[in-house]
Amino acid sequence: MRAWWREITGLVLPVACGGCGSPRTPLCEDCGRALYGTWPCRVRPAPEPAGLPPVHAAAPYEHAVRAVLLAHKERGALGMAAPLGRALAGAVRAAAPSGTGVGPLLLVPVPSTRRAVGARGHDAARRIALAAAGELRRGDRPCRVLPVLRQRRAVADQAGLGARQRQANLSGALEVVVGGTSLVAGGRVVLVDDLMTTGASLVEAARALRAAIGPGNQGFGQVSAAVVAAPPLSFEINRN
Repeated sequence: MRAWWREITGLVLPVACGGCGSPRTPLCEDCGRALYGTWPCRVRPAPEPAGLPPVHAAAPYEHAVRAVLLAHKERGALGMAAPLGRALAGAVRAAAPSGTGVGPLLLVPVPSTRRAVGARGHDAARRIALAAAGELRRGDRPCRVLPVLRQRRAVADQAGLGARQRQANLSGALEVVVGGTSLVAGGRVVLVDDLMTTGASLVEAARALRAAIGPGNQGFGQVSAAVVAAPPLSFEINRN
């Protein structure tokens, strides 16, 4: 009901830019440029955790980009999913360029906890992943969204935890759903999320996939990751 109400109110309430609040536009030109107007970059958190797949981000997590992400995730501005999906699609293209890997392109969202999804009324990462897949398909890049990861145990709220604490909190927390292994075994997997901070969530997601599929499966391509945003200091200067 909460998600349905947000969809309806988004149609009837006055529209304002999700980044700066400018009236009569869901995303102004300047905020759109900040979100997806630059080439996606390779990002590396410091310290970089062991097991982190290569990660590309569309934009630094600051100013308008931060405002748009928070508006979508925490305040139910569901209309922001389309521009966020466009930004994520750019990061996916950088993480998995055309002609690389084997099999189809598979976007695997990093799952949020049930508690977080219930509190927000929607699954932000999955919604953005679906928007990104649509953007990629419109650009003649076949892909699918496969939400095959799930929480296998409760975890503490990540807010306020340091990098090592986050890794310990998430270690062993995810698993692949029954039947999910066969879906991802033959494709080019890109883990996707709205935001990377320490990289702990992506490390755990990659571990869960590799553990389910096993090292002997030759049909399983490499795992990479793409996010909408990451801390500014994690961006590599040479923009790989």
